[in-house]
Order: sequence, then C-alpha cells, then structure tokens
Amino acid sequence: MKHVRHAAAVAVLCVSAPVFSQTAAPQPAAQQPPSRPAVNEQVTVTASRQALTLDAGASSVRVLSDEDLNRTPGFTLDDRLKQVAGFQLFRRTSSWVANPTSQGISLRGLGSTAASRTLVLSDQVPLNDAFGGWVHWNEVPRLALRQVDLMRGGASDLYGSSAIGGAINVTPEEAGPLRYGASLEGGGLNTLNGDGLLTAASGPWSGLGAITLFQTDGYKLTAPAARGPVDVPAFVHWQSGRTELRHRFTKELDGFLRGNLLNENRGNGTPLTTNATRIWRYAAGGDWNSADYGRAFLRLYGSEENYRQSFSTVLGGAARSSERVVRTQKVPSEERGYATQWARGFAGAPVTIALGSDMRDIRATNIETPYNALNVPQPQTNTRARQRDTGVYGLGVWQPRHWTIQLSGRYDRFSILDPRQISTPAVALTGRDENVFSPRLGVVRDIGRGVSLTGSVFRAFRGATLNELYRTSTVGTTTTLANPDLRSERATGFELGGNMTLAHDIQVRASGFWTMVNRPITTVIQTQTSSATTDKRFNAGQLRSRGMMIETRVHPIRPLVITGAYQLAVATVTRFDQQPQLVNKWAPQVPRHSFTLTTQAESRHIGRLNVIAYASGRQYDDTLNTLKLGSYVRFDVQAERDFARRFTASVAVQNLLDRSIDAGRTGVLTLAAPQTVTMRLALHGAR
Repeated sequence: MKHVRHAAAVAVLCVSAPVFSQTAAPQPAAQQPPSRPAVNEQVTVTASRQALTLDAGASSVRVLSDEDLNRTPGFTLDDRLKQVAGFQLFRRTSSWVANPTSQGISLRGLGSTAASRTLVLSDQVPLNDAFGGWVHWNEVPRLALRQVDLMRGGASDLYGSSAIGGAINVTPEEAGPLRYGASLEGGGLNTLNGDGLLTAASGPWSGLGAITLFQTDGYKLTAPAARGPVDVPAFVHWQSGRTELRHRFTKELDGFLRGNLLNENRGNGTPLTTNATRIWRYAAGGDWNSADYGRAFLRLYGSEENYRQSFSTVLGGAARSSERVVRTQKVPSEERGYATQWARGFAGAPVTIALGSDMRDIRATNIETPYNALNVPQPQTNTRARQRDTGVYGLGVWQPRHWTIQLSGRYDRFSILDPRQISTPAVALTGRDENVFSPRLGVVRDIGRGVSLTGSVFRAFRGATLNELYRTSTVGTTTTLANPDLRSERATGFELGGNMTLAHDIQVRASGFWTMVNRPITTVIQTQTSSATTDKRFNAGQLRSRGMMIETRVHPIRPLVITGAYQLAVATVTRFDQQPQLVNKWAPQVPRHSFTLTTQAESRHIGRLNVIAYASGRQYDDTLNTLKLGSYVRFDVQAERDFARRFTASVAVQNLLDRSIDAGRTGVLTLAAPQTVTMRLALHGAR
C-alpha cells in the first residue's frame, strides 16, 4: 500500500481498496466518526485539495510513490508516468525531445491539443503553462518529488478549468530534518544528468534546496527514409532549482516561502527551429490544523515566464536540403493566484464538509515577426490579453454504514480581459466572460469481503488558452492559425467501477467511463496544397470518449510484484458542423487500446529489477484519419543495487529492443526515442 504523507498532525480515516487508490477523510482526532467495516480500513494523512479524496469520491486514482518513480527509466516525469495505462502526451515523443507546445496531456481517451485537458498541480499551485496550458515536466527537480497522484475523470467540481480528463497532483518534498541526496547519470545520446537535494532544520525553522542539471544531444526526429541535410538531432539543455524556507509558528500553524526556477534551451530537429523557456515561480502559504475547528490552508503564488521560438519551412521538397525562417515569436507572461480551503469533520455524525476558493490571473503578450521569402522581417503583430479564472466550491461527504456519498460543486467566472492587437492595420478584439457551474456526485458502496462498488457523475470545463486564442504555430508543413472567438469546452460524464481485494494479495480495480465534450477546440483545414497546409482553430460540435479500464496488482511471492493495466478508449467525433465528413472519425492522437505491465523483483543480496512493457494500438495524427501512426510494443528495464549503505548503482535501458515507433506525420514521419542506455550512481542519507 502506498501512503500519502504530510507533516501536519491531523487524523484521517482512510478507506483504501486496491493500491491504485485511497480514500481519506480528514477528521480532527477528537471528532472521528464511529468505525465501520471497510475495505482495508487504515489511518493515513493527506494534503489533497479534496477533504474526502480518491475512492470516497468514486474517483479512479493511481498513486505513484517516489520509489515507483525512481525505479522507472526516464529522464523526465512524463516518462515515468507512462507506466499508467491511458496516460500520454499530445504526441508519442517524450518531453525531453518534444517542443513544449506539444506537451498537452490526455487521460480517459479525451486526447489533447497543445493544451491539456488534464490539470497538473503541485501543492495546490497549477503547473500547466500560464499562456498555453501545456506542462513543463522538468520544472520540479527530480529529487524534490515525493509522490504523484493521478485522478482520472472530470474534476472541475474542485479544480476548475482544464480538469476534464482529470487532475494530477505532484506532491513535493518539504523542508524538514537533515536528509540529503545526490545522483549522477550519463549514457547514450551524450546524455548527462545531475541531481541534488539537501534539507535541514533548527528549532522551528527548516530549509530545502534541490537542483537538476540535464543535457542531451538528442536524436534526429525525422524517419531515416525521409531525412535530408536539414535534419539534425533535437537537443535540450535545462537547469531547474528549488528552495524552501519553512517555519512552525505554533503546534497548529506553520508557514513557508518557496521559489523554483526552470531554464531550458531546445533544438527542435532543424538548425533554425529552436525555442527557450525561463520560468521563475514563487509561492507562500500556511497550513492550520485544529482539533476543535478543522483544518485550513492558504497558498499565494505567482510566476514570471519568458518563452521564445522560431519556425521555419523546409526547402528542396523530399530532399529536405535547406530551410528558411518563416516566423519568430516572443511570449512574456506573468501570473498571480491564490488557493484556500477550510475542511472539518463533525463529532457524532459521519459528515465532513469543505469550502474553498481559488483564482488564477494571467497576463501575456504574443509578439510575432513574420519573414518573407527573401528572409526579410515583416511588421510585427503584438497581441496582449489578460485571462482570469475565479472559482468558489463546496464539498459535503456523508458516510453512513457501508456507504460514502460525496456531493460537490464549483462556480467559475472565466474571463478574457482587455485583448488588444497592435498591427498594421490594428485589429479590434473583444473580451468576454463565461459563468460555469461544475457539479459532481460520487457514491461508494462497501459490500464486504474485500469488494466495493463506485459510481460518479460530473460536469467539467476547459477554458481556451491565450495560446489558442491569439498565437499562430507551425509544425512541419502545417501552419495553425489562432481564433480569438473560441469558447470554453464543456463536458458531461459518468463512471462506474469496482474494487476487489482477493486472496494471496491480488488486487483488482475496474471502471467504465463515458464523457461527452461539447465545443471541443480542434483545427479545421483552411487551405491545402502538395507542400503546405493551413489550419485554423475552431469549436467543433461534440467529441465522445467511452471505454473501460482494468488495473491489477499481484504479489505472488515475496520478492515479486506484478502490476498491469489495460484501457479501451473509443473516442470519436459525434458532431462537426464545419466538416460533417469528420463525424464518426477517431479523435486525433488517441489509441483505442493501451496496455502497461510492470514487473518488479527484489533481492536483498542481488538487488532490484524493474521491467516495464508498454503497448499501444494504432492512432491518427489528423482529424480525417488519413495519417496513421502504427501500433507498437516497447520495453524499458532498470536494474539497481545498494552498496556501502548509502549508495545505489543502477543501469537503465529505454526502448530495450530499439523499436521504431511512429510519433507524428505532420509533413514527414517522425519517430519516438531510440534505444538509450544510461548508468546512474546515487547517494542518499537520513531519508
């Protein structure tokens, strides 16, 4: 069983069915309701936004501890999250070679655009890019990660915009008593990765420092048969760092200050296509826990980001002999926000309530400079806008004997404020407001003998990002135009499932899901020639995803644990007024079948071996379903051994059989990463 940890001293009743999920209802120690039969009833502690989390909300959740993450081969967090069936980025390339603007997340077969239909948070602070909605998976230093919870299914009732496919909570390490860690990794593709962590405490004060330094020469993205002189390896260099200062004011109250920096430079596969990102993120807050009045938290946060990118067109036809710049972009942005919540359980009644509010305010400027065929810069287009999402929510949980019933709802006011485009001639833009209500009902029935049944129904939404509203992008030979008239996506869905704990430590979770997304933001072809395509973003009619997921965990003998998961997702367009021929076509970038199998073996005298198999069915890279990406099976392996008490040596192989995996077909076929072998030496202590 994986346990959620938190420093605050608050008792929590946890109904924990299979390892894939947990249920936690915070209760002051003196106010816990009478105990009742439960599936693997345990006491644990959680720092989740939900006062009653995970199974009690009938949610399908996968919990990955730091051990699960560290024993999975991969350079970035998204590499290690792919062990969860159904988790994928917008395209099949990993974030360590993919352009950041293609790092949107897909859960529950809903697909994504460059923006995510899944919200990612860390300690209540959104990690989705303020301007574009994608995720910088390398932002948090590797050793500063403690745990990741993936909640699948609509979660806008508590989290607001973007949580259509679910919410991913990245739990960071906190400042505390002395502990330290360091590692050095190197290997194929001229890759070098260094990590460090140090925490220390003195009296009521504690501090944390963490850092990651990474570089790789990468590989050529274009398939060998299509490569030309213009194709070069897609490289990346990044540095991320984090500091935290924490102070315990009283037994019930502590506060912190935190800062995080990401600086990266990327090459995107040709000499003239590059991008760079620098993000300063800072947060302050406090946690209060009272035996008489419940618990509360407050987070105040902000970020400053500078993003730049260049786009080119490849010349020479199939020979790909040269390129020229067609557009450069600079996007400075800043965000401010807060999140707060109060939750309390009531003595004598199995009831918990929570009330909360949050706000995210984003200001950005998109500066585009087009170039003509003679490589002469043309007049700039400067678009400025402000986006604000303010929400309030409430949650009530009733736990009569053998039942858990959760009712929650959230009201959001999603606004685009003061958009202005400075060009020749100037273009008038209009702001707007949208009011959204997102309710959710979840029910869990414990029927005994290690079996429980779950069900939920929800509404959720995702507001259009400033990137989708105002920024033009180019991938391969396809240029995608912005649309300032986009409206928010609205989703309605339900999930039904069950959990079983059988003899011999066999755990099974199964769930069926159905989600209908109205007004999904997608692209529509405007013009198309043999050498170039121009698309424009529009709100389509409807997208429907329906399917099922089965997850199992088997512990047949002490040194061996086997975890498997399979997802069937039938995601199709059900209405598209602009292009009726797309009805019943597959949603782009969504395979119908995905499967993962993880085998972990451990011996005190030999070490640990982790083998992960990934399988995915075919999918399409376009709305017309003409650009097929083939199915694949991939294996990753990591072996490690402890020695000299505080050291661990490991060898990891990604794509063990060096399979050629289709990643994209926008113009030419691009491939996912080839076989990559690395070795790592880690030092750890007092942890």
